[in-house]
Amino acid sequence: MTGRLWALLLLLALGACSSLPTVEPDQVRAAAPPVQLESARGTLSVAQSQAVLDRLAGSGPDTAIFDRHLAVEESVVGSPLTTGNQVTLLEDGPATYRAMFAAIEAARDHINMETYIMEADDVGHAFAQALIAKQRQGVQVNLMYDSVGTLGTPADFFQRMANAGIKLLEFNPVNPAKARKGWEINQRNHRKLLIVDGHTAFLGGINISNVYSGGSSRSGKRARPSGELAWRDTDVRLQGPVVAELQKLFLSSWALQKGETLPERAYFPPPQASGRQVVRAIGSSPDDAHSLIYVTLISAIASAETSVLITNAYFAPDPQLLAVLEAAAGRGVDVKLILPSQTDSWLVFHAGRAYYDRLLRAGVRIFERRGVILHAKSVLIDGVWATVGSTNLDWRSFLHNHELNAVVLGSEFGAQMQAMFDKDLAGSDEVNLKQWKRRALDLRIKELFGRVWEYWL
Repeated sequence: MTGRLWALLLLLALGACSSLPTVEPDQVRAAAPPVQLESARGTLSVAQSQAVLDRLAGSGPDTAIFDRHLAVEESVVGSPLTTGNQVTLLEDGPATYRAMFAAIEAARDHINMETYIMEADDVGHAFAQALIAKQRQGVQVNLMYDSVGTLGTPADFFQRMANAGIKLLEFNPVNPAKARKGWEINQRNHRKLLIVDGHTAFLGGINISNVYSGGSSRSGKRARPSGELAWRDTDVRLQGPVVAELQKLFLSSWALQKGETLPERAYFPPPQASGRQVVRAIGSSPDDAHSLIYVTLISAIASAETSVLITNAYFAPDPQLLAVLEAAAGRGVDVKLILPSQTDSWLVFHAGRAYYDRLLRAGVRIFERRGVILHAKSVLIDGVWATVGSTNLDWRSFLHNHELNAVVLGSEFGAQMQAMFDKDLAGSDEVNLKQWKRRALDLRIKELFGRVWEYWL
């Protein structure tokens, strides 16, 4: 990450001021039409949609979050809730990479890939080789990568893929001479997305880098030859109708970046039901009037009745996010945050810690994950509303980045998320208010410095 420091400084100098929207869930909910789900066969009726939601609500904890929140989510986001999906929770790099390579190997028509970081290390070369092999077999590979995220990646790494016929697109080039749609240096593509044949997709927080080559378990840490801390992250594999929504987001981003016309392929095969999971894809962009993921999160937390469990790598909350977390704790909701104890971005790290005192006083419980670099971005609310994606809880993700999350409803996936949260909780240390108030002066100074820069980080 240090090799990108000069670009970060440039972003800070050039960042345009934007603001986050004020979210009034009750007003949106009152004007919203009934929620209707999409299936592999088309749009379900209001009654059919309600029956699916009732089934999900009836199988989990006693909560009315679906009634309180889903109409807001539907009105704001625009993309449909889809049923008939299969969702597989993937913890850490090794499991995610194994699943990705298996999907790439099975590709028969096309592979669309979007990433923030793609390094020319062992993992990066393994992905490049796999993609080149599929391209030579006649599978069309289209790869979009962020310019800032790949500043340290040699040009010949990508040229080798281009020479094999892979279509490449550098997102918002740092070099203004290469810009295709105006120079928007502060807008970054932070999404991580892999789509294979239009029916299998992966998304989450995992980039293409050696830092993910060891898992966050003890055995995973011993497997890393560098001696550096392992990275703890989360992805999901999705199959079913929701993949078409992710495909739309990829193709839209490619078109908006004025990438070359892509070869014709079966990007939208006939949808097929793959399971029983209800999923919504949410893509946020600075080009939107506001961050769709931000508004969704604010409404979901404001609708919580029993629990809000958040795991996030970069926590530098805005006033409204702070307020909804405090309000949830104030009405008796169990609010727990798992945040890093060590990080690759110390400014964001200390900016977030500046809010610990306020949150702890409000009844929010804060835990710091030890022994790893925490990079996951996930939320579980009331055991039945879950989201996994690329979005951090900071100003940059909400205002300046292109981000991507999946929302999954129901207690089946919720139980898996709960188990993963409990596992991280067991590997974390709770922050005690009395002890926190006695922290060293140098930490307080770093917090103040982080607060100054938090909007642009």
